[in-house]
Amino acid sequence: MPYFKLDTNVPRSKITPDFLKSTSKLVASTLGKPESYVVVQVNGDQSIIWGGTEEPCGYATLMSIGKLGIEENKKHAAAIYEHLLKHLGIPGDRMYINFVDSAPSTVGYNGSTFHPILGNK
Repeated sequence: MPYFKLDTNVPRSKITPDFLKSTSKLVASTLGKPESYVVVQVNGDQSIIWGGTEEPCGYATLMSIGKLGIEENKKHAAAIYEHLLKHLGIPGDRMYINFVDSAPSTVGYNGSTFHPILGNK
């Protein structure tokens, strides 16, 4: 159910399997969710400029069922921004993160939705 997507102008060559794996672990850890549910998608080599320059930048979405509130998002943002600066060279002032807290009934999985899995009726 957690989904992290990043569109960036950073070259695809920097988006290695190790980077994707470490990002998956980070998302699971910061959200407190099983990594077996985490999806990470990173689209490099995108035609993106920020503030009129072609320096590394991006736009991210972090979707989850719960665990996304005002205070939680500050923690998630700090962890994600640090990770992306360290591994892809994207400074915090050149990227937005859109946090999406989805209802269990609006996320499909394994032929149904998370609504019955979480026991919500």
